[in-house]
Amino acid sequence: MMQFRELIGLLTFIVFWWLVYSFEVRYLILRLRKKAFAVPRFTILIHILAIAGIACFIYGYFIEPYWIDVRYVEIKTDKFKATDLTIVQISDLHCDEKIRNEEALPKIINAFSPDIIVFTGDALNTARALPSFKKTMRALKAGIGKYAVRGNFDVWYWREIDLFGETGFIELDGKVLTLSKGHERFTLSGLSADNNIGGLTCLPGLPPEAYNILLFHHPGINAELGDVAIDLFLSGHTHGGQVALPFYGAIVTLSKYGKKYEAGRYDFAGKVLYVNRGIGMEGGIAPRIRIFARPEITVFHIKPKDNTGAREITNGNPA
Repeated sequence: MMQFRELIGLLTFIVFWWLVYSFEVRYLILRLRKKAFAVPRFTILIHILAIAGIACFIYGYFIEPYWIDVRYVEIKTDKFKATDLTIVQISDLHCDEKIRNEEALPKIINAFSPDIIVFTGDALNTARALPSFKKTMRALKAGIGKYAVRGNFDVWYWREIDLFGETGFIELDGKVLTLSKGHERFTLSGLSADNNIGGLTCLPGLPPEAYNILLFHHPGINAELGDVAIDLFLSGHTHGGQVALPFYGAIVTLSKYGKKYEAGRYDFAGKVLYVNRGIGMEGGIAPRIRIFARPEITVFHIKPKDNTGAREITNGNPA
């Protein structure tokens, strides 16, 4: 789903670069014919833009899709008294036949010895990539368990495919699991992307004294649910735009909320929504590029609350 504002932004982006390269091609043709060029004062700027565009495409195709960003998010809660919980979130693998980050993920994630690993949807771009997806997911290790929900690709194209069988992942769809670490408990619930909040009939019964986590592929379900006892919402879907601009961010998120929940952490009323940028890239005819929206692994450290408050850490450095 694309908002009107995003559609205008995308069309503006496309038209701008079409004009740049149309101008550049015309200039080169005239030069080859040894004819004068109509507006020579702009040629240097056009050359710079054309070269920059090619450089960005090369970078976005060959470098950034493989440059995984590990983000560390620390959350402190008064619902834990002595327990530290480590959760790793991955999302939007969009596996193709071409192997990209699938082999790197287990090496990176398992080094954190996470208690829980969660996957927030969109597994494949093609059914032929199912073996590599399952191999990757099977290789991930978690002390308490591994849990997943389906994204929009998974329910549009792969509804009949057993995505998580023999991977160790438990698929959540309207289910609530009560888990524990040490002597403290927490809940984990999830909903498939083809469902709606009506599928979460169990949420009103969540224990308010427990730390409650919800997985849903699309960001913004926090706004639709209203005041429920969820402490942490984990989503994906937007890819951080996949192509983003400096100081502006995502050109397109394909989210009903547009840029409101583009990527990263959002705090509201004592709750946290986190939107993961995902690992892979949009399927179909979309170009497999990422520009200023690196693939992401998110590591959550949920700890007992103290006087220092919550903070987010990026690549080991406080943000």
